[in-house]
Amino acid sequence: MELGNAAIGNIARMICGDAPYTMFPYRSSSYLTAFFKGLNMDYVHDGSTRYWWVRAVLVELNGQPSQDERMPSPAIAKVIEHLLHPDHFVGHQDKDQSACVERVREALMPYQLDLEIESRTRRARLVPRHGEYISTAIEEREARRTITFTPLVFKVPEASVQNAQVSVMMPFTAEFDAVYEAIREACRGVPLTCYRADDIWVNSTFIQDIFDLIFTSRIVIVDFTGRNPNVMYETGVAHTLGKVVVPITQSLDDIPSDLKPHRALKYLPNAEGLSDLAGKLEKRMRTILAKVDSDARDADV
Repeated sequence: MELGNAAIGNIARMICGDAPYTMFPYRSSSYLTAFFKGLNMDYVHDGSTRYWWVRAVLVELNGQPSQDERMPSPAIAKVIEHLLHPDHFVGHQDKDQSACVERVREALMPYQLDLEIESRTRRARLVPRHGEYISTAIEEREARRTITFTPLVFKVPEASVQNAQVSVMMPFTAEFDAVYEAIREACRGVPLTCYRADDIWVNSTFIQDIFDLIFTSRIVIVDFTGRNPNVMYETGVAHTLGKVVVPITQSLDDIPSDLKPHRALKYLPNAEGLSDLAGKLEKRMRTILAKVDSDARDADV
């Protein structure tokens, strides 16, 4: 697969750190040369316009053979992963790797490509979104019989579970915007990518976007505040798909009786309460990821 001209152009601007991608470190002529040298590629900037020079290099790399029809050439994959290497963000306190990951994801979305971010090293890996794996990583649950089923209301997306993705199910009213920002802050601290259903618009029906988001997420955070019926329904979907569900609420009385045995994070909707929520959620997600990674290592033994 080859990336289109728009994607190649956007990635070139990201490498340069040019507008509108100023969230990436700016690279002058010598640093552009160093960028490709870091990939063992013998490209030396020739003094021409930085963007057009980088774009020409990427066009050449993009034309190389691909080893997987779902992926671009290995050289382009290496460039994208190198672009997000955490070393490039050291000493750049004003540059946010998580924000850069999101910009790259947006550029690659039309090609059904995504990024996995390793939880400890924060290194990126380019992966195809195609797949039919349903996560069964439920904390504190013994191995159980696996079932295969075909939903009638939803289409199973051609996407795999993204290890660094969190979805949030909550009411979309303005009073929950600050809560959502606290959740996003917690995710950035891990770091994980966080989405709410109104952040995306891929399918013609909203419920399919919600199903896709839950399906591709490792962790689902649900806010039971106000007993919103949509949140209740989405929680059932998440549980059926075997997701790790993290309940939060402003009142424990809002949690359905069937879910009372599950621990929930209670928070206050003020500045101090939301800050406390962000801290506790970050700690909780780190614990979940550590257990999932440990289980994966045990499975490999």
